[in-house]
Amino acid sequence: MQITHLFFMNTEYPSILLSEAVKQFSSLPGLGKKTALRLVLHLLRRPTDEVNAFAEALTKLRQEVHYCNICHNISDDDICPICKSSHRNHQLVCIVENIQDVMSIENTGQYNGVYHVLGGIISPMDGIGPKDIEIDSLIARIETGAIKEVILALPTTMEGDTTNFYIYRRISSISQSVQITQIARGIAIGNELEYTDEVTLGRSIINRIEYNGK
Repeated sequence: MQITHLFFMNTEYPSILLSEAVKQFSSLPGLGKKTALRLVLHLLRRPTDEVNAFAEALTKLRQEVHYCNICHNISDDDICPICKSSHRNHQLVCIVENIQDVMSIENTGQYNGVYHVLGGIISPMDGIGPKDIEIDSLIARIETGAIKEVILALPTTMEGDTTNFYIYRRISSISQSVQITQIARGIAIGNELEYTDEVTLGRSIINRIEYNGK
């Protein structure tokens, strides 16, 4: 009884395996220990083959997923379906922070161009500079001369505005023929595209405005 008592004092859970599983789940964004525990206990109640399929899907995702060589969107192949499509307008490129933003814009059904996923935004406070995100590959795409318009669809935050201005300066230094626009400010300051409703986001894209670096 004394050993059991000491065990419970040193861990919150009656099993080291359970404790480790909760630890891994709670490391995910937005998951506290209580929610992680509920998920782990739910998995324990599921049939073994279902849990194995769940684990296999995560392992395959991490090991086999690709990022598009052109736009850096997530893909099963080296080139994503959007970049492959002959029905998309490849002269129109929408610049977004992350993959979730691509999904949000696609869900509006109001955009028929292609994308460029930066994988982040410039944030000196977090040690993220222009070289840490996919800006050089964007400039390389523009230098081909195939792009006619770039839409800036980054968060309406200080970091988003800083990144917009940096991209604007880089593009302006190599081409005067590329139109640079920005989604309309129907999206509240500080909001991210992921949390914007589809109607508002769709209208913001349709009603985009010229970006002049201000």
